Amino acid sequence: MNKAWTPDSWRNLPIMQQPQYDDSSVLSSVLSDISKLPPLVFVGEVETLKSKIASAARGDSFILQGGDCAEKFEDCSASVITAKLKILLQMSVVLCYGAKKPIVRIGRIAGQYAKPRSNDTEVVDGVEIPVYRGDIINSYEASQEKRKPDPKRIKQAYLLASATLNYIRALTKGGFADLHNPQNWELEFVSKAPKKDEYQKIVSNIQDAINFMESLGTREDSLHSVEFYTSHEGLLLPMEEALTKYEPAYDAWYNQGAHMLWIGDRTRALDGAHIEYFRGIANPVGLKIGPSANPRDIVATVKALNPNNEAGKVTLIGRFGHDKVKQHLPKFVEAIQQESLNVLWSSDPMHGNASKTESGIKTRDFDSIQSELKDSFAIHKSLGSFLGGIHFELTGEDVTECIGGTAGITADQLELKYETFCDPRLNYSQSLEMALLVSEMLASQK
Repeated sequence: MNKAWTPDSWRNLPIMQQPQYDDSSVLSSVLSDISKLPPLVFVGEVETLKSKIASAARGDSFILQGGDCAEKFEDCSASVITAKLKILLQMSVVLCYGAKKPIVRIGRIAGQYAKPRSNDTEVVDGVEIPVYRGDIINSYEASQEKRKPDPKRIKQAYLLASATLNYIRALTKGGFADLHNPQNWELEFVSKAPKKDEYQKIVSNIQDAINFMESLGTREDSLHSVEFYTSHEGLLLPMEEALTKYEPAYDAWYNQGAHMLWIGDRTRALDGAHIEYFRGIANPVGLKIGPSANPRDIVATVKALNPNNEAGKVTLIGRFGHDKVKQHLPKFVEAIQQESLNVLWSSDPMHGNASKTESGIKTRDFDSIQSELKDSFAIHKSLGSFLGGIHFELTGEDVTECIGGTAGITADQLELKYETFCDPRLNYSQSLEMALLVSEMLASQK
């Protein structure tokens, strides 16, 4: 790996999961345009998040990261954004109640428009066409022309991410997230959630505590708003490069398109373009690791991404599968411990638990997700480590994409409201139930 780094030094290395554009001049023009637009995030926020991740790695707080598998352009609307924020707020309250520690909220939002794919093409109605790679690259509409990568979509993605982030800031800082008024967070179908009574009991207990403290003359300003951070997979490197700026006050380069970015399991090659790009930015960086990863390679990758062993810089996000986590996770924890590397451990119990029904519908099983989480907590505890975060693909909508949970979604019900363009997500009820289960796991760790 070259010692010298620049925002474009990744261009000299092998790269995976990138679209092939017909007209490079259009791409260059778009990238030039967005590089001149205002940054989406402030570097001070990025540094604050890094300190909070370091806190979670020590066991003093906990990370909740979640959102869509891939955002759709059409979902940049007040109702959809509000629903996503609501479920994450509700989950964070439940987790805070069980863990008795601060919860750091990071959304897969305001930039999660690209998705890695297993194949470059797919066959639709007997015709082979390019695979859908997310709205930032091509259209979900299944035709040869619509699936052609369009660089103009990059600028559209920037503008929609900006609008999304602006509305999130308005909600989180304008009183919507006030713990005095959690009824603002209720989704219209909350009455159907099997675990709603447990959630409402927690909220009631928290409100009683707030009222008691305020009766003593204590009023905490932090109860009126929340900090909320954005993240996405840093997949489309031309765009990430265009959003990368040097900040003299910190003497460092920052990707100013998100507070945190992560590297997927398919693009984490140590000698590849993605690691080269990410090793040069000061943002906190996530690294997905699965059964195909080698512990020695992950140690080397962590050192490349974080040569100064800075606390809060690297998050290792395990995505093993419920039937493989016991076999693989201990090896990675022990390898990291032997090198005394500063990392936050997080669990993504979604990606290793994908399956297909007999009719060919991609889904995930609630029990398998829960099982991987339980085993991950237990493994870390047995090794003297901390599982400091969870990473979910979820939605605040009442979809039917994952089977199981107390809502009782079965395989033959998936098509009732299967709306994802990529991977299946936990719906509102399943997300709330999962938060209650994780809250119990956190409470048992004490």
